[in-house]
Amino acid sequence: MGDTRPATHDTAQRTRTGRRGPVVAALMLSMALVALDSTIVSTAVPQIVGDLGGFSVFSWLFSGFLLAVTVTLPVYGKLSDTFGRRPVLVFGSALFLLGSLLCAAAWNMAALIAFRIVQGLGGGALQGTVQTLAADLYPLEERPRIQAKLSTVWATSAVMGPALGGILASYADWRWIFLINLPVGGLALWLLVRHLHEPRRDTPRRPRIDWAGALAVFACGGALLTALVQGGVAWPWLSTPSLALFGTGLALAAVVVVIERRAAEPIIPGWVWRRRTIAAVNLALGALGLLMVAPTVFLPTYAQSVLGLAPIAAGFVLSVWTLSWPLSAALSQHVYRRIGFRATAMLGIGIATLLLLAFPFLPYPGEPWQPTLLMLLLGGALGLFQLPLVVGVQSTVGWAERGTTTASVLFCRQTGQTLGAALFGAIANGVLAARLGGAGDLDSVARDLDDSAASDHLRHAIAEAVHAVYLGAAAAAALAFLTLLLLAPRRFPVLSTPEPHQDHAPVPD
Repeated sequence: MGDTRPATHDTAQRTRTGRRGPVVAALMLSMALVALDSTIVSTAVPQIVGDLGGFSVFSWLFSGFLLAVTVTLPVYGKLSDTFGRRPVLVFGSALFLLGSLLCAAAWNMAALIAFRIVQGLGGGALQGTVQTLAADLYPLEERPRIQAKLSTVWATSAVMGPALGGILASYADWRWIFLINLPVGGLALWLLVRHLHEPRRDTPRRPRIDWAGALAVFACGGALLTALVQGGVAWPWLSTPSLALFGTGLALAAVVVVIERRAAEPIIPGWVWRRRTIAAVNLALGALGLLMVAPTVFLPTYAQSVLGLAPIAAGFVLSVWTLSWPLSAALSQHVYRRIGFRATAMLGIGIATLLLLAFPFLPYPGEPWQPTLLMLLLGGALGLFQLPLVVGVQSTVGWAERGTTTASVLFCRQTGQTLGAALFGAIANGVLAARLGGAGDLDSVARDLDDSAASDHLRHAIAEAVHAVYLGAAAAAALAFLTLLLLAPRRFPVLSTPEPHQDHAPVPD
């Protein structure tokens, strides 16, 4: 028999799909803002420091932004479930643009760091709510397409960010790095206000906001993530500042638990961890954040110091996975429709584990095509892993829980990346110290390379340090595989997908 669905369904669906165009454009522009801002500042640091000073604290240009984005994700997720996606996105966009304008007007490094944190407070709203709204607008069978588009935007921004930052800093002024956000973000904001409308929701009572929980989550996350970001960098791991921050963070974590158990509408509801599917995906994507640190942080140093590549060529070795990741993500729907979300993700992370394990067996010094091929394959494997989990977990909840669920997933991945940077940095520096018979860190050793007889010994030490990091990343990938195997249900409990205009979903105009 042929398809017996009424023709009006397909006609209505095509009409709605056509109206989604401006909203999707706004989502992609908003995602590009956050993704670019994570990388565009890096190549302009010399110009910024030369103008404003503050070399000893410039790392907080990145750390402050990262911390603000990460710790606000759960708060914005809950707010978007309470008040809707549109007001959270509009607020986040406006705050991000205000932070960008203030950054461009910064008069010293302290002011610039403070304004970067303001940017991050807006970026947290954009990063989580864009992913949630994308799931609201598209039914289950179409979500891989929009998620692949967002992945492509993120990947392209990650590659273009450093180059664009260097061009603006060299040929214009570093302040244009932030001013360029204004027309892009302004266009995204206008598209959202003009074309995105959410139906009025019938609420029996006035929403109760857990402001005490939000403040406690922000303080707890800020203390713990600061300890992880700055530990071993600004101060030793066992120093008074590290111990004080970890102790404060753990005490605040206990406070969060107490507050959230008593709150009528908690920011981090207990069901996020009581439901097997959501808990397993959170842990698995936390492991993904952990393992991603190995290539993104350490591979460029390996390519330059061990393979002897120029910075642009070294960047290409890393960037190839941004080509295969979105493509694999877009094609993953053909796999998970046959074997399910969990099995597809396990296939992807299983392949990724083998690829990460293969890296330490590359010949020394080796040819550039060898790590390039591994990265190309790794991007494909991780696309097959991540997108089925994101689409799958979003499909297990209704509109009123989707923002919280999506935010919890992103929060765990961001936290995994922060933990990975601290953990793998300690591993790399420990291997270097053992190989070189003393203290030293990867950055300083890489800078000391020259044409002297000792350079080959240093290159061997760097190669071994990066190999150890990749073994740690392979262990994180294996942990993600075991998490899905032991905790995730074989079949995700997917809800029946409503039409985009139902279940309080936003309606594009």
